[in-house]
Amino acid sequence: MPRWVYRGRTLSVRVDPVRVGRLDTTREVVVRVPAVAVIAETQEGTVVVIKQYRWAVQDFLWELPAGKVDPGESALEAAQRELREETGYRAKSWEFVADIYPSPGYTDEKLSLYFATDLSLGAPALEADEEISTELWTRRQVIEFFNRSTPLNGIAYAGLQWWVNRSGR
Repeated sequence: MPRWVYRGRTLSVRVDPVRVGRLDTTREVVVRVPAVAVIAETQEGTVVVIKQYRWAVQDFLWELPAGKVDPGESALEAAQRELREETGYRAKSWEFVADIYPSPGYTDEKLSLYFATDLSLGAPALEADEEISTELWTRRQVIEFFNRSTPLNGIAYAGLQWWVNRSGR
């Protein structure tokens, strides 16, 4: 029977008894609400990236607009909301890319990745505790960024690799 060690707003920690071969052991699992991320491409062929402070790593990271799925909200609705709130952009066209498990060695978090196009710009609606700046990067800038040793959010890395490969056609 699983044992709950911690229960929070967006994540909880559970210890599961498991049997691996003939060994009885445990697995610690971070249970996380579902999340979304958005690869948003402008009409000019640039991609929207954000720079956001992340407390866990004590640094600003380049990321894709992203966030959690709120109760009663679909993944697509969450992606639309996060893009609008974090960047001010709205998109008319949405394409599902993939469901990703960012770190299945310790968490069950599932992230739905979307591709958004036909953008229009409005004002962002940042939460009081968010520090976010937005930039538009060309394919070349993304590739140059990959070649530097600057830390990058892993989800952004996967999404931007998908975008570079797609836009390179």
